[in-house]
Amino acid sequence: MLEHADIVKVKVLEGYKLKLFFEDGSCGDVNLEELIPFQGIFEPLGDLEFFNKVFVNTDIGTICWENGADLSPEFLYSQIKNNIQ
Repeated sequence: MLEHADIVKVKVLEGYKLKLFFEDGSCGDVNLEELIPFQGIFEPLGDLEFFNKVFVNTDIGTICWENGADLSPEFLYSQIKNNIQ
């Protein structure tokens, strides 16, 4: 059983919510406002216009922003799996 999978697609939802699609077929929503502090490299993400420019970096298999901020796919995968009932 995989403990994580790379992210292959991201869809921006309302606010700071994203729908993440993983290579193993798993998908789910995460609210990053609840998971990350908007400080340091994550400070620009506090601006929704900037936040909504999220993209998948296929080289590292996770979501990124233009300023170099990213989140580990393992962390995001665990959040998705914890939200599945």
